[in-house]
Amino acid sequence: MAELIAADKALEAALTLLRAGEVVAIPTETVYGLAGDATNGEAVARIFEAKGRPRFNPLIAHVADMAMAERIGVFDPLSRKLAEKFWPGPLTLVVPLRAGSGIHPLVTAGLETIALRMPKGFGGTLIARLGRPLAAPSANSSGKISSTSGEAVASDLGARIPLVVDGGATPVGLESTIVKVEDGRARLLRPGGVPAGEIEQVAGAPLLRGMTAGIEAPGMLASHYAPGAAMRLNADSVGEGEALLGFGPYRADGWQQARAFLNLSEAGDLREAATNLFAHLQALDRSGAELIAVEPIPFDELGEAINDRLARAAAPRDNPHV
Repeated sequence: MAELIAADKALEAALTLLRAGEVVAIPTETVYGLAGDATNGEAVARIFEAKGRPRFNPLIAHVADMAMAERIGVFDPLSRKLAEKFWPGPLTLVVPLRAGSGIHPLVTAGLETIALRMPKGFGGTLIARLGRPLAAPSANSSGKISSTSGEAVASDLGARIPLVVDGGATPVGLESTIVKVEDGRARLLRPGGVPAGEIEQVAGAPLLRGMTAGIEAPGMLASHYAPGAAMRLNADSVGEGEALLGFGPYRADGWQQARAFLNLSEAGDLREAATNLFAHLQALDRSGAELIAVEPIPFDELGEAINDRLARAAAPRDNPHV
């Protein structure tokens, strides 16, 4: 069973395990990550093994500073501008992989690009001390709800990993926004912790959107972030025995008969809703309800990312790797 150690006491234990090719669950500002040395094939394989993750799904490589990022990826002017504005923080940039980067091929899933992010807090300190990038997808079983607390990680992956670094609840609560620059224009591959509008202000143009050819970055599987219960979105009423995930001050009809009820934000605050999303889904899933009804959530700002996660959580699961 994984050892659970507070972040202010866990640095040396985490470094020892990472240097030995092991994996460690760590807090970031977005969600908890399952980290391994991105240059060590055995460590990266342990990430896939612990998560049960499809090996064609690439991983984000986390870096300590821009110098480390430049050794791994090739930055065009716009990607560099976005990095300077939003790093460290919840933005991932997909850039061409630099020859001789040392990144193990399992990290990129055979792609010629690499997804890079610079985390705040414990993760950034850990990478700087290690001196190598960390591959770190969300610390949860593949396709399931992302973990936003050390306890949630231990409950899910504790039997499969040696250490969970407990940094408390994550402040953002959603995975990073993923952007790729194509011919001087930024394309949104996954909405996340940085609202699209803030990126567009820096880029000076609307983000490109729409379907891409296959999986270009983490978090693009059609079915992802899913609880055990089925989900019904934009619910204006609640059936008997259903759990209800609410938003704002106004309730769906029949909400009193819900098997369990949690509100993402009574005030209708999207940032608070993002922070609560995964923890509330996990709690409602534990209620024993076979279906979780979700009240409508606006698409403004972080609402886009929240709705993206909910749509993937509610997607058909007969073929989750589509």
